[in-house]
Amino acid sequence: MKLIIFVKILMPMIFVTGGTGLVGAHLLFELTSSGKKVRALKRKNSNLQQALKTFSWYSENAETLFSLIEWVDGDLLDYFGLEKTLEGITEIYHCAAIVSFDPKERKKMISNNVEGTANLVNAALENGVKKICHVSSVAALGHFENGQPITEETNWVPSKKISAYSESKFFSETEIWRGIEEGLEAVIVNPSIILGPANWETGSAKMFKTVWEGMKFYTRGVTGFIDVKDVVKAMILLMEDSNFETAKNNRFLLSSENISYGDVFFQIADALGKPRPKFYANSFLLGSVWRAARFVSFLTGKSPLITRETAANARRIRKFDGSKITRLFGFQYQPVSQAIQQTANIFKTEHA
Repeated sequence: MKLIIFVKILMPMIFVTGGTGLVGAHLLFELTSSGKKVRALKRKNSNLQQALKTFSWYSENAETLFSLIEWVDGDLLDYFGLEKTLEGITEIYHCAAIVSFDPKERKKMISNNVEGTANLVNAALENGVKKICHVSSVAALGHFENGQPITEETNWVPSKKISAYSESKFFSETEIWRGIEEGLEAVIVNPSIILGPANWETGSAKMFKTVWEGMKFYTRGVTGFIDVKDVVKAMILLMEDSNFETAKNNRFLLSSENISYGDVFFQIADALGKPRPKFYANSFLLGSVWRAARFVSFLTGKSPLITRETAANARRIRKFDGSKITRLFGFQYQPVSQAIQQTANIFKTEHA
């Protein structure tokens, strides 16, 4: 009896936020598959079916693995509820964040993302949580206009051209650094655009649906891309006890390859067996489109399909250097083409 209690006390309990999102759901699958004890935060009205579907894409025992998760209702903006939820937790993966480029959601996104991270940091410190992995973004880093590769050391500089999402991720990171100063041990990951199967109506997964339905235009902007499974694999690697001492209090830019949006859409079209986009969208056309989308949004009250920020991003050349984790830990990325093919295969299975 004493032995059983002793083992139970030693068994680490991992806490995950954002478990219903792209990264969070894939992370939960990997953690439960490796026998980890996991507690995951969700809102009362959260639909867990998408997360369960993620498990089903990779395992025949999806429901069994999914049942191992201890789901708790809560909100990152509720500090006292969060403090109670973190009782008994030894490590945290913070994946939750609002992602939007809709100007109408600017204040809400910045406030929620930053305040939610601050509450998590404070509750972790109060409960003596040993370590935390914070999922940030390359949007929290600075940039170069000349195509010079961006690294972990590229400083973020405030500007009117900076997106609200970028601002929210930068100041969320600031809360993690503040926590480190107060005794928290943390590692930050900054992924580029993450590719993988998810809700086909949102995020990068929507690119597959858009191409499937017939995409006519492409752009020549360049950015970094990475497979969601690589993001999760890197997070778990950095949090392993044997690596954390080296990784802690550092950030790691995660990016597999720098590719033009046009090439990515061409690869998606090929993988789905659909026609490639034929027409190049220049700056004048993109400007007309986002203005028209803003007008439609004004009339309908719905979020615009394209905004000034997303149109600008589609034209920019931003290259990212994700080699730090490779140099320190020998981490190897899988090719973006492989990520696209695997995601396309799942998409086609669901839309056959």
